[in-house]
Amino acid sequence: MGIAVGTASWTDKTLLEAGRYPKDAKKAEDRLKYYAERYPLVEVDSTYYAIPLPRTAQLWAERTPDRFTFNIKSYRVFTGHQTRLQTLPADLKEALGSTVKENFYYQDLPAEIADELWQRFRDSMEPLRARNKLGAVLFQFPPRFVKRRTNIEHILLCARMLEGYTLATEFRNNTWFNDKHAADTIGFERENGFVHVAVDEPQGTAFSIPSIWEATNPNLAMVRFHGRNAETWQARGLSSAAERFNYLYSDEELEELARQVQRLQEQAEETHVLFNNCYSDFGVRNAVDLQRLLQRPNQDSDRHTD
Repeated sequence: MGIAVGTASWTDKTLLEAGRYPKDAKKAEDRLKYYAERYPLVEVDSTYYAIPLPRTAQLWAERTPDRFTFNIKSYRVFTGHQTRLQTLPADLKEALGSTVKENFYYQDLPAEIADELWQRFRDSMEPLRARNKLGAVLFQFPPRFVKRRTNIEHILLCARMLEGYTLATEFRNNTWFNDKHAADTIGFERENGFVHVAVDEPQGTAFSIPSIWEATNPNLAMVRFHGRNAETWQARGLSSAAERFNYLYSDEELEELARQVQRLQEQAEETHVLFNNCYSDFGVRNAVDLQRLLQRPNQDSDRHTD
């Protein structure tokens, strides 16, 4: 069993502005190589905005070490987010003509277009899969995605479309994890082999999810750290999306989180830990600190000797 620590993206604008990369790492190729020399895992955020060409994933695979892992964030239309027509491949956009509005949802797509999008999404990941560098496909559902039958059916549809892939599910509406439904949600994830995503994030809103440290897939557990900035978590009018995650975990907070990760590690063959506090270089700094803490002897055994 092992723990892999990384960040959600290696190309965020505020990260580049923070000067974390050396001055000679000016190209995307150089930055990925630099990142992969220091971390074993990364989450690809750009796939949420558009489906990349297979050649792009081929280059990712070629520029990283053999044991490096990419988790892929699902294209937004598959997770029920409103999607802009311009993010579709040009030929599919043309095929739709005026049948779909500029901003649309998955259910607005003709079946043949939806099927083709799924095929292209699978094709985009194949170069990583062929080299054993594909980890999980992350389905981060929108805050309006409440727990109800139609949404459960949509999740199962996603699983059918990606049969043979490892799917991780992150919910952002607390109807999935309130006192009434939490056990059912964990059971649903476990029954279908979905990787439950444990989160650390600000609490106190209808879209706050509690930290539930459970592994629902014996092969993989996953944690995503969003930071604890309650002021920006649901704020509107921010200067950038990164502002929402403007939070640097303290050493004391990381100590406790490291203990939780080590306990979670006991439930699955592998554990992925992703820092999504992607403001400036906060995520990479915290990833370095957590890696250091996890290299120490198990902290639970140090504290509980009875």
